[in-house]
Amino acid sequence: MVRASVIGCGNMGSALVRGLSRTGNHTVIACDVDPDALESVAEDCAETTTDPAAAAADADIVFVAVKPGLVVDVVSELDLSPEQTLVSIAAGVPTTVLEEYTDATLVRIMPNLAAETGNMAAAATGADIPDDVEAALDDVGEFVEVDEAQMDIATAVNGSGPAFVFYLIGAMKDAGVDAGLEPEDAEVLAAQTFKGAAETVLRSDASIDELIDAVCSPKGTTIEGMEVLWDSTVGETVGEAVTAAETRSAELRREFDDE
Repeated sequence: MVRASVIGCGNMGSALVRGLSRTGNHTVIACDVDPDALESVAEDCAETTTDPAAAAADADIVFVAVKPGLVVDVVSELDLSPEQTLVSIAAGVPTTVLEEYTDATLVRIMPNLAAETGNMAAAATGADIPDDVEAALDDVGEFVEVDEAQMDIATAVNGSGPAFVFYLIGAMKDAGVDAGLEPEDAEVLAAQTFKGAAETVLRSDASIDELIDAVCSPKGTTIEGMEVLWDSTVGETVGEAVTAAETRSAELRREFDDE
């Protein structure tokens, strides 16, 4: 069993706690200064504590899931050895900022909330990503390894991306409700459609354009809807949302570069 500590049990940290515990491959220690946050994950981990140093002391992997402005203070309190791995989830904080505060192997990731259900998409960067970290990320979803310079755009695509997808699911649900479906039924149909379409993209060798063509029968219903999308600026708008998130990640990074 790999011992994993999660320091910071907000939305992302608690999703990691639940996702890692769900697999049965990790002994998970949860740490937060907020008793309510610890209570919310107490049933999903082996131990809870308010002391970051105690949480990290015997861990193989230490996930630091605190806000970017707090990450340096937290990491500097941890006395980690080179045999341990520190995994930072702080948006906009490069590994070069944290190197002087720890002797541990450093890995930076940008995960998302679907870690809780084992469906996370994550980007990871580091000079050396240990096997146990790769296994942990595989346990809670899929990850790709990217260069540090690509972390801002990765943050926008997979870190912020779930909110953009939730918005689109909501739009499809609302269209169904407006046309007479019950809200609960419309939500299930919209959400499951996104889930199934995503699985198809991941499992198929076909391109996205080829998959669209496979659904579009000549003179059928789908092609009529796609004509509306092709004639709209919805693709540009989604791109602008991703760019805005990427820009904010870069702004956070520059704040640390200037310190």
